[in-house]
Amino acid sequence: MIQAALIGAGRIGRIHAASVGGHPESTLKYVFDVFEKAAVEVAQAYGATVAPVETILEDPEVDLVLICSSTDTHADLIERSARAGKAIFCEKPIDLSMDRVQAVLDVVKTTGARLMLGFNRRFDPNFMALKKSLDGGEVGTPEIVTISSRDPGAPPAEYIKVSGGLFRDMTIHDFDMARWLLGEEPVMVYAAAAALTDKKIGELGDVDTAVVTLTCASGRMAVITNSRRATYGYDQRIEVHGSGGMLSAGNVLEHSVTRADADGQTAAKPMFFFLERYAAAYRNEFAALMESLKSGAMPGPDGTDGARALVLAEAALKSRQTGAPVAVS
Repeated sequence: MIQAALIGAGRIGRIHAASVGGHPESTLKYVFDVFEKAAVEVAQAYGATVAPVETILEDPEVDLVLICSSTDTHADLIERSARAGKAIFCEKPIDLSMDRVQAVLDVVKTTGARLMLGFNRRFDPNFMALKKSLDGGEVGTPEIVTISSRDPGAPPAEYIKVSGGLFRDMTIHDFDMARWLLGEEPVMVYAAAAALTDKKIGELGDVDTAVVTLTCASGRMAVITNSRRATYGYDQRIEVHGSGGMLSAGNVLEHSVTRADADGQTAAKPMFFFLERYAAAYRNEFAALMESLKSGAMPGPDGTDGARALVLAEAALKSRQTGAPVAVS
């Protein structure tokens, strides 16, 4: 039985607590959150104990630490957990600074810690099926990957202030998906972006609408479109055009009922947001982590995947600022 501890009992922390509690070979032993009420609620739901980080890391019975706290705490908590000999799951990103990320990865490597980063979309059943077909050569060699990722609405201003910006906060998931599907590292990034959905976002120095083009050394490309506004629901679609055909994964709808009448055909909206849309992905993600812990294998996506996605985010930010493509080594 894997004994886990949760650091961060907010919205995403509760999702991971449910994954731990729902897996037959794991149990939640401790919960910590700077807001004690949140920690107590989660602990009571899963029969865990509220405890400080020091207690969590000093307990030899804790096998796994799940870091779901604010971004500015991730790097320190990963390092402390690695030095304490724990397996680690951390929500993205490791940090907003590449230098700090590299320092964390050095600690992870030195300690031999097993670190999995929370790029949950790789574990979505639809995207997994698409990837399996792609790897099986069903449409030949991929040539163009198109990713549409649009939120139903913008987060609050307080979140925008500490998010690191659209590219580091939102598009970073799409950068990881592009790398995963292309099977090759992009070497050039071009980004155009604007604040179109909410003027407050622009006043905070961020953007809410973007188009990013990634180009690989082979010439393969990925095009990512982002928006903080989609009036019809959470828009999550992928298309891979290859030398022998095309694969696509569409939105997951609220239900599958359609209506046809004299005015045409109508269907349900896409699921509202990521908690609903990626519920299965979060469960699959934790199951994959558990499998790696049982087998002794290194889990993935790992810290290097996080670093490479952040490099692309930084390049997109620079491209948007300069109006020119940015080379990535």
